[in-house]
Amino acid sequence: MTSGFPGRDLRGGFGFGAGSAVQMQYQQRSDGGTAIGAAGLLKRSLTEMERQQQMQHAIYLRSVKQKTHFASPSPVSHISAADLSAASTTTTSSILSSLSSASASVPFVGQGIPNSTTWSFQATFADAEIDSEKKSSMTTRLLELERQLLYDEDEELSISGSAVTSNEWSETMEKLMSPPPPPPPIAAVANLHPLSPSPTTSSTSSCGSSSSCTPSSATPSRQMLLDTATAITEGNQETATANLAVLKRTANPRGDPEQRLTAMMLAALVSRINPPASGSSLPVADVCSAEHQAASHLLYEASPCFKLGLMAANLAILEATKDNPKIHILDFDIGQGSQLASLIHSFSERHRQRSPARPPPCIKITSVSPLQGSDTTNLRIVGDRLAKLAERLGVGLRFNIVNSRTQELNQTTLLCEPGEALAVNFAFFLSRVADESVSTANPRDELLRRVKSLSPRVVTLVEQEMNGNTAPFATRFTEACAHFGALLESLDATATRESTERARVEACLARKAANSIAREGADRVERCELYGKWRARMGMAGLNPVPLGSIVSEPVKLRLSSLRNNPGFTIKEEAAWLGCGWMGRVLTVASAWR
Repeated sequence: MTSGFPGRDLRGGFGFGAGSAVQMQYQQRSDGGTAIGAAGLLKRSLTEMERQQQMQHAIYLRSVKQKTHFASPSPVSHISAADLSAASTTTTSSILSSLSSASASVPFVGQGIPNSTTWSFQATFADAEIDSEKKSSMTTRLLELERQLLYDEDEELSISGSAVTSNEWSETMEKLMSPPPPPPPIAAVANLHPLSPSPTTSSTSSCGSSSSCTPSSATPSRQMLLDTATAITEGNQETATANLAVLKRTANPRGDPEQRLTAMMLAALVSRINPPASGSSLPVADVCSAEHQAASHLLYEASPCFKLGLMAANLAILEATKDNPKIHILDFDIGQGSQLASLIHSFSERHRQRSPARPPPCIKITSVSPLQGSDTTNLRIVGDRLAKLAERLGVGLRFNIVNSRTQELNQTTLLCEPGEALAVNFAFFLSRVADESVSTANPRDELLRRVKSLSPRVVTLVEQEMNGNTAPFATRFTEACAHFGALLESLDATATRESTERARVEACLARKAANSIAREGADRVERCELYGKWRARMGMAGLNPVPLGSIVSEPVKLRLSSLRNNPGFTIKEEAAWLGCGWMGRVLTVASAWR
């Protein structure tokens, strides 16, 4: 029978295996005239046994009291007496194995542990008598090894959990924005930071309506993009920096759609990490410039998803204003006037087919610009162009410009007249108007209430289908990856990769993505919503959905079928809305309200 109490850990201060300080104290006792050895425990007097129990109880209480100050959980577990007795003949790897395979863990404090006496019994009991120099040396070596192991782990924890300062991010971003080195082999890239948990490979980035894609073996996966966004959210600079370095090597704004998406999302993440100085107007200026507006309307013409959405809105206006000689259209984002030019053509064609003997309808278009300030030069140019088109088609047209704040919009300021069939067109506009999450004034809902008070025949709404308004950063990024990834793939089917117009369109998309992902508060202008949220918002303003019916859906489907070599454009039809998308993922939604 061995002396000691197996089942307790020397490092936890609980028990005493071979070579422990307390066991050696018993081996050297001489007050009874007999040295107590391995079998001497049975010969002790009642007094000695009580004294031993009291000392054991004191040790236990002292050890527990020490641990009440410890805060961090530790992977370090109990080690048996047999493990300690054999420690002098084991290697470092066997010690690590015994530490990791024990049955229960003990708490420890990371950087606050003293370097010399934390786990030593000699620091707990100054009167402990040590008999064996060899066993004492072994214990010291074990404790020193243990401290090294613990402090190495603590150092890693302190790195991963440290707060990231703006200076550190700035230095990192400067390195990332420098010209990249030549791309490494695919295998080397995979070994740099293998974050993606799935070994599955994919030759395409098409995901339908899902929000993420299967990683590709040849390019950084979308999962790495999502992991990077998560790391940025958590302030994990090490992971974010490593991922951004890999993404930078493989991003290519002139490559395939997946490489273009990587370049677009990389720029957005870098902009999130390294925002412009406080007070800078750059974030808003990027998505409010004349070039951005022109490129946006170029997108509406180049992408079937956007163009078919605008077509559905025009068809809803035609249906709501049929048989009315006076038609008034309020448009809040006239752009280059392409949607209205198409609508004028439709009015002319309908008049020619149905009632050529009657006078043509009188059409009034009012361009409302509550967000464009006092500069109306471009609007007047567009108005002159539309007037010439209407004259050539034999349609009477009046074009007005109203530059007023939302609070000032009413029937008088908007030049509404009795007997007019009023139609209000919101084409990719409302998502750029601030709501209650930005301002307590809630301009978005205020505008809808003002429109409702005009009693329009129809209100058309066309928006991108993306959850990008009140969702947190990580969710917005996930949505943006899926939405813009599908959009870039669809552009790959309609334009060459070397096209100058496509370059302008994708630069526009990159600005939209960066603003939606990287900015917050008033600096975030792009605030797309899902149809369900628009339905709730329109309902709160007193507007009800108008079924589109086959009068709208059938011409849209016919136009889509006329596209040559249509590899994946889709139409999703519901009672109150029509969705246009790519490979099953809806990208734009058109709806009508009254």
